[in-house]
Formats: sequence, structure tokens, C-alpha cells
Amino acid sequence: TDQPPDAQNLIKLIIFKTIMSKSLTSSPNQRMTRYQILTLISMASVNFSSMICYSILGPFFPSEALKKGASQTVVGLIFGCYALCNLVGSLVLGKYIVQIGAKFMLVSGLFVSSVCTILFGLLDRVPEGAPFISLCFIIRSVDAVGFSAAMTSTFAVSAKVFPNNIATVLGSLEIFTGLGLILGPPIGGWLYQSFGYEVPFLALGCFLFLMVPFNIYVLPTADPTKDSFFRLFTHLKIVLICFAIFTLSSGLGFLDATLSIYALDKFKLTSGYVGLLLLGLSLPYCLSSPLLGIISDRFPSIRPWLMVIGGLSTATGFFFLGPMPILQIERQLWLLVLMLTVIGFSLSMTIIPTFPEILNCAYEYGFEDGLSTLGLVSGLFGAVWSIGMFCGPTLGGFITQQLSFEWAASVQGGLAFLAVCMHIYACYYTDSSEGERGSNTVLVWCS
Repeated sequence: TDQPPDAQNLIKLIIFKTIMSKSLTSSPNQRMTRYQILTLISMASVNFSSMICYSILGPFFPSEALKKGASQTVVGLIFGCYALCNLVGSLVLGKYIVQIGAKFMLVSGLFVSSVCTILFGLLDRVPEGAPFISLCFIIRSVDAVGFSAAMTSTFAVSAKVFPNNIATVLGSLEIFTGLGLILGPPIGGWLYQSFGYEVPFLALGCFLFLMVPFNIYVLPTADPTKDSFFRLFTHLKIVLICFAIFTLSSGLGFLDATLSIYALDKFKLTSGYVGLLLLGLSLPYCLSSPLLGIISDRFPSIRPWLMVIGGLSTATGFFFLGPMPILQIERQLWLLVLMLTVIGFSLSMTIIPTFPEILNCAYEYGFEDGLSTLGLVSGLFGAVWSIGMFCGPTLGGFITQQLSFEWAASVQGGLAFLAVCMHIYACYYTDSSEGERGSNTVLVWCS
């Protein structure tokens, strides 16, 4: 029922997803099999349908919630609770994806999310105040579990079916994620302006429901594993990458909860134009993800520096988004659009390398090569993303209410800059015992 974004969830929500290519039984240039083609179509439909439903809230829901008696902080919590439940769902479902079954998890997640999207469209009939706010929390929490099920399965299944040059495949799949994020806000804003609150959710919820039978295809299986998320977190490199993921999702979650209200208030835009404004964020991400996926596959050694450059760009985007009050720069609509574009592009530059880096670390540290590990890494990625999507709108909404949007955006920029500093430290100051692998926490970031 919302975006990531982001992503994601973004990404976002969202998201947003690549894997270090590993040579298994086939050549990277081998033609795709029928099974791989069907899987690719399935994953693309999941990304698109989930993201278009996830992103429709941005242009109109925050202002609609304010009319129903919710404060800016509560609006942030409504967005944040989605991410919190997504966090729990990603951890649990990522751990037990083999036992549950990837196919069942994916289809069930789509079904739950579609029903919740439709129910969310009926909330305008609920009395304002506590009843409305309570049902917002309940429906979005259940929706988050369904979303985490679908997206965790997408990560793991795509990685299993495309073991060679998977960054290119998943980078290409981000076209459909981006299309969902691009089309969601303007379609949602237009439907809201033309037909009212209910129609955007009912129409897109039914569309998501139609994706359920389309995605009933055979998916890979694997044996259970004894590995755990806690073992992943014993390695400092993985922790640093996860912090970078956190800063990205936090920033996107913050924009979800606050940007539309800021644009409506400061620039007097309509909900339809706010939806178009969000294109500045999602369109660059959509266009750049496939190219960056190819670059990540062909030149894996530059992944850390893609993250550093992307992080610096993200920090710059948030510092000038408001802009930061101490800069004494007058707010301008063109500057807001430009900085959203910078953030959208830097998002793909930063997030594309993170998934393969975590997976590569897992293999280096002795995790088994199979769907079980892919499920763990997918769940970890989704969980960390969800933590950011919870903290971003919650704390960002609070700071916006107490201070201003400009200061809240500056805080998000500061987090991104901190992640960059940690990356640079990891690049230049590696542990003296970098030859040891497995159970130690040595940093071999730039080897």
C-alpha cells in the first residue's frame, strides 16, 4: 500500500538489488532457458505490480490523514509501522523460505498485499480520530508482511535461477520496479483528484490481485540451512554495508511521509502535480539501474567506490533539498526537483552494489551456496531496509513537526555522509590479518 520510496521499499520500499556473479554450470553468455524466461517475467510482474501499489500513497494520503485527525508525527508512524512489520517479516520469512517454499511465499504475499490495498481504500468511510488511525496501523502492518514475503522471494528466486551475471538481470528488473514507482504517484494523484480517495486503492489493488495467478510457476528449492542472521552480523564489512542500506531507506521513508505535505504547503501544488514531482525521484532510478547493474557485474572491484560516490551524491541531495537552513539559500521548486533527481540516481548507484557485496561476504565466510543462503541475505537486506523505512518517516516526521522539513532533510543528509566516511575508512584502513577468512571480522573491502 505504499512506497520507498522506495522500495523500498523504495525500495525501496524498496529497494532496492544485485548479486556477485559466480560461475556454476553455465556460461554468462549462454542463452536463457524457457524456465529462466518465465521466471524473469514472473519477477518483473511482481516488482511492477507491488511497487505501483506501494507508491500511490505519496501524493495525497498524508494530507488526507491530517484531515482525519492525525498529526504529522502520527502520519510518520503510519508509514513507519509498515517498515517495522516489513522488518519482522523479512527476518522470519528469509530464515524459513526453504521450509515455507518460495512459490507459496511469493503468491501468498501478493494476495495479502492486494487485499490490504483494497481495504485501505475503504478507510475514508471510517470515523476520524482513533478508529481511522488504528485501522491504518492494522491494515498497513498486515500489508507489510505480505509485501516482505513477495519481495524476499523475488530476491532469492532471481539469484537462484540466474547465477551468472545476476547483477545485470536484477538491474534490468529494476526497470519494472522503477516503472511502478514512476506510474504509482501520478496515477494515484490523478485518480484521487478525479474520483476521490477510494478509487486509487480499489483499482490498483485489483490489478495486484490479478498478478497472483500470473505468478504460479515452478520456483527453485533448497535444503534447510543452519546459518543465521546473527552469524552474518558478526562481520564488520556486512555491518557497514547494512548501515549504508539503512541511510538510503531512511531517506526515502522520510520523503514518503513529508515531501507531499511540504510541496503542498510551500509551493501550493495540487496532488496531481505532487505525483509528477515524485517522478524526479523514481525516473532517474529506473533509467540508471540497468546500466549500473551491468557495470557492477563487469567491474566488481569498483562496487565500494560506486557506494561512496552514490553516498556523497545522496548527502548532497538532502542537504540542498530543503535547502539546509545554514546555507541561506532560498527554496526554489526547480532546486527541489533537481535534488530529487540527484537522490534518485545516487540511490541506484549506492544500492545496486550492496546486495552482491553482502552475498560475496557470506560465501567468503563459509555460508553454503544455495537458496537457503540467498534467503538469509535477502531477508537481511529487507530487514535492514525496513529499519530505515521505519526510522525515516518516524523520526523525520517528528523533526519536521518540531523544527522544519529543511532540518529534517539535513539530518538525512548527515546520515548518508556518515555512511560515506565509514566506507572510506573501510577502504583505506584494513585489518593487518586480512589473509584470514571465515569467522574473523577482517575488512578486505578493496582487495
